[in-house]
Amino acid sequence: MGDTAASQTPTFSLEGRRTPVDLSPEEFAEMGHRLVDDVAALLAGMRDRPLGPGETPEQIRTHLNASAALPEEGTDAASLLKETTDLLTTHSVYNAHPRFFGYITAGAAPIGILGDFLASALNPNMGGWSLSPMASEIEDQAVRWIADLVGFPEGGGGILVSGGNMANMLGFWAARAAKAGWDVRVSGVAAAGAKALRVYCVRGTHTWIQKAADLSGLGSDSVRWIESDGHDRMDLDALRASIVADLAAGDRPIMVVGTGGSVSTGAVDPLPELRALCDEFDLWFHVDGAYGAFAAAAENAPDDLRALSLADSVALDPHKWLYAPLEAGCTLVRDPGALLAAFSYRPDYYYFQQDAKNFFEHGIQNSRGFRALKVWLQLKQVGRAGYAKMIAEDIELARRFSEIAEEREELEVFGHSLSITTYRYVPTDLASRRADPAVGTYLNELNEAIQGRMEKGGDAFVSNAVLGDVYALRMCVVNFRTTLEDVIALADITVDLGHAADDELRPDALR
Repeated sequence: MGDTAASQTPTFSLEGRRTPVDLSPEEFAEMGHRLVDDVAALLAGMRDRPLGPGETPEQIRTHLNASAALPEEGTDAASLLKETTDLLTTHSVYNAHPRFFGYITAGAAPIGILGDFLASALNPNMGGWSLSPMASEIEDQAVRWIADLVGFPEGGGGILVSGGNMANMLGFWAARAAKAGWDVRVSGVAAAGAKALRVYCVRGTHTWIQKAADLSGLGSDSVRWIESDGHDRMDLDALRASIVADLAAGDRPIMVVGTGGSVSTGAVDPLPELRALCDEFDLWFHVDGAYGAFAAAAENAPDDLRALSLADSVALDPHKWLYAPLEAGCTLVRDPGALLAAFSYRPDYYYFQQDAKNFFEHGIQNSRGFRALKVWLQLKQVGRAGYAKMIAEDIELARRFSEIAEEREELEVFGHSLSITTYRYVPTDLASRRADPAVGTYLNELNEAIQGRMEKGGDAFVSNAVLGDVYALRMCVVNFRTTLEDVIALADITVDLGHAADDELRPDALR
């Protein structure tokens, strides 16, 4: 019996152990130098590359050999890294390209790229201070610098997270803990005698709020979608009426979400008035500034945006308008104890000193990566004045595009706010008939086709916004490489693609 068991036990040679994942210092240095050279060449030639590969999912899978099984034996690390670099640089969409105007994803600042490299090498666990002493202090300082940059009051708290969804959710959970009226963390939202919790936001708020309501146990029906005032800003009278109606029904309003730059149009809610209304009804005031909050540092931002300093919590995304590499979101709170009240547990198996900030108590993650380093490095390299200038220039470039588009006979501009301009292509002979339902339907199809052809062509990249019944093209500038020549080129590219698509797609009934 013993002999059989012994014969089945693997034999290991553990003296002088060399594992297949390890590299010698010389190998690592050679591969690292080569990779840095390849990345430097990529960044240097970014403007001259197609913005994307224009390939189908099936073509991408073929290049990857996506159906291949896990290899039984490993691959030479140097050749593997080179092949992977070639694979990614040939078949990626470049948000660092100066003509990437789609969505709100910035190209990574060079020092941020290097910061991610250094952070990965050190690999601290940012959950507990004793596991990451200097890294934890760097994160705390980075959060305080972010608050200072956007004018958030001193003395608050905050934490870096993965992105806007998570940053907003932390604010949501802090509001739930602070305003439920009972210990919702212990008894839950269905506690005996509990009232239905209600939250309020303008219609069109990012879908993070549905996720937050769902995951918090409130359910997405707890969200009250308030109509806008016609400019994508929350209608204050409609908000007040909804709160009063819920109170009369015996519900418990807990939170108003103001938008500090909507993802579709860049609209900013009337934040000062929302603060006053929250004070009147004893509600938590949260600002979703994932896109626009950093513009509070720029002199050409809307005045209402600077009132995010009045919020109880704010969500921001350094990987948007600080140009940090993905991922980097941030939650700021006015009360430094608000996140602790929402998330802190101290089990016996965690032995962390209490005279330092242990980030695992301030959010939902225990194991956390060192995403703060790239943000801290960029803030220290650029400074307040540098960021204020770059963000102001991005806003001005989008404004200049709106002027350029308005001068083009075939382009119709719907609006400009922050660094977003919405517009569409309208053939000149259909301009006077745009109110005709058949023409409106065709213009939507035409502009959707223009967007698709632009994406496949690789010369520029825009996203879309649905404005009522209109399918609009949407350009957004959050890119330190973009110049005036690029926004002029976008107008030309849109018109050229519009001419070609209209020639091919227009139905005979509209000719």
